[in-house]
Amino acid sequence: MTMFSVRDRIQQQIFRLNGLASNDFDLSQPVGDPGLYGPESIIWRVHGDFSSMLCGGISALLLQMLHPLALAGVWDHSTFREDMLGRLRRTSQFIAVTTFGNTADAHMLIDRVKRIHRQVTGEDALGKPYAASDPALLTWVHVAETSRFLASHLRYKNPRLSLAEQDRYYAEAAVVAEALGAENVPKTAQAVADYLRAMQPQLRCDERTRAVLTLLLQAPAPSRQARPAMRIMMMAGIELLPEWAQQQFGFRFSMWRRVLIRKRLNLLVTLLRWCIRRGAYHRAMARMGRDL
Repeated sequence: MTMFSVRDRIQQQIFRLNGLASNDFDLSQPVGDPGLYGPESIIWRVHGDFSSMLCGGISALLLQMLHPLALAGVWDHSTFREDMLGRLRRTSQFIAVTTFGNTADAHMLIDRVKRIHRQVTGEDALGKPYAASDPALLTWVHVAETSRFLASHLRYKNPRLSLAEQDRYYAEAAVVAEALGAENVPKTAQAVADYLRAMQPQLRCDERTRAVLTLLLQAPAPSRQARPAMRIMMMAGIELLPEWAQQQFGFRFSMWRRVLIRKRLNLLVTLLRWCIRRGAYHRAMARMGRDL
C-alpha cells in the first residue's frame, strides 16, 4: 500500500466521523457565497482545524452532560446510546455547515434543528421539567461547546491567539446560538469564564452522566487501526475539561500523565493534519476563490 493510499484512507475515515463523507451539503458551492461568516472571520480559523475540533468536541459533550437538563434531553430523545458516533457525526456536520456552508444551507440546518428542539421535552431524573428550546439551556450547550473548542485550539493549534481574537471568536459563534434561540449569550472570554463559574452549582455527575462517559470511551472506532488514535483523542478530551469538571467525573491527572496525554495528542494531530486535504475549511476557501 502506498503512502498516498494510506493518507487517503485516513482522510476518508475522518470524513466518516465528521459527516463530510455523506455529501449531504456541498461546501464548495455556490462560488462567492461567504455563508454566515466568511474567510476573514476568526471562527473559520478555529473551526478549520478538525483535529483540535475533535478533541474539543469530545470535551464539550462531557461538559454539556454535567447539566442534568441537557443530559435528560439527550438521554430521552437521542439514539446516542446505540449510535454514539452517529450523534458525534451529526453534531460535527451541523458545526461544519453553519460555519463553512453557504448561507442557504446554514439557515436551513438551523431551522431544522429548531424544529427538532421544539419536540424535545420531558423531565430529568429528579422530575424537573426541561425543553430543548429553553433559551437558558441552549446558552449552556453553546458555551460548553465553544469554550472547549477554543480551549483545544489554544492548546493544540495556536496558543498565540490574542485575547481580542478570542473575544471575536465568541462574538461570532454567538450568531448561530442566538439564531437557535439562546439568550444572554456571553461574547467575550471573560464573560464565558464568569458564566461557567456561575453555572457550577447547577451541575452534577450522576449515574447517567457516568454512563455517557462509559459509552464515549467504548464508542467503536471507524476501523480497527483507528482504535489507538480514538483512545488518545478521548483521553485528551477528558484532560481538556476544566479542573473542576475533571474532578466531578472522578479524574485526577498527575503532571507527568498530562504531559504524556498532550504529547501523544500533538503527534496524532500532526498526522491528521497531514492527511486532511479536502476538509470543510479547504472546501469553503475554494468556494471563495482562495487557494491554500
